[in-house]
Amino acid sequence: MLNQASPKTAGLLLGLTVMMTPAAADALKDEIAPTGKLRVAIAISPAGGAFWSTKTETGYAGVPVDLGREMAAQLGVPVEYVAHNNSGQIVDAVSKGTWDITFLPKDPEREGRMSFGPIYEVADATYIVKSGSQVTNFQTLDQPGIKVAAVNNTTTMRGAIAHLKNAKVTGYQTYDEIFGLLKAGEIDAFALSRDQLNAMARQIPGTRVLDETFKQTVTAVAVPPNHPQSLGFAVKFLTEAIANGTLRKAYDNNGLKDRPVRTQTK
Repeated sequence: MLNQASPKTAGLLLGLTVMMTPAAADALKDEIAPTGKLRVAIAISPAGGAFWSTKTETGYAGVPVDLGREMAAQLGVPVEYVAHNNSGQIVDAVSKGTWDITFLPKDPEREGRMSFGPIYEVADATYIVKSGSQVTNFQTLDQPGIKVAAVNNTTTMRGAIAHLKNAKVTGYQTYDEIFGLLKAGEIDAFALSRDQLNAMARQIPGTRVLDETFKQTVTAVAVPPNHPQSLGFAVKFLTEAIANGTLRKAYDNNGLKDRPVRTQTK
């Protein structure tokens, strides 16, 4: 459900509307697509969902892929996807100038390194436990000697580290690596969003997703810091995408027809 725009968001939208003269449009393109293409940073994994994208025979697929393509079309420039293994790598690349726009989970650490627009996805984070595990809830999970995996340098990993006081949380670079470890029984649990873990449980018989939730992960559009025109455009684009069905269509095109759109204004 789309909530009423915050005063900050409304101000950005008004400012962008006022300034969109031809000269201002050229200035926006110079800032948001300095190479002549809109370079969209994506993270590749079979996990699916509203953040992860997948490699296909012809390129890439995913909610961020569809949103990036539509954004480039509105700007009138080609789109180019810059693939990474996880969201932490996208954040680390912000200082290298290798991407112009991205869609990724937001947390306070990342807010200090880039500028975020509207949140378009709210997901519940929990754990999946290996086949044969005696763990049934957070209390029995958080014990010395329990090995919990998370995708390295992500909001979920930081949340799991804060949540678990006794179990050991270890970061790995890719979803695929953790999937293999869980399937082999070499780790006790994996921290990720519930929807993605439910899909994983169907692929690895005997695994179980815990009922409790330890944090909510919010995913938003983001641009490099000190790019005010890019941020204004990103805010306008995603606010309209939520309202006019573009986001809903991106969900439906990527196997998320049963997933409600959950947004936040903060």
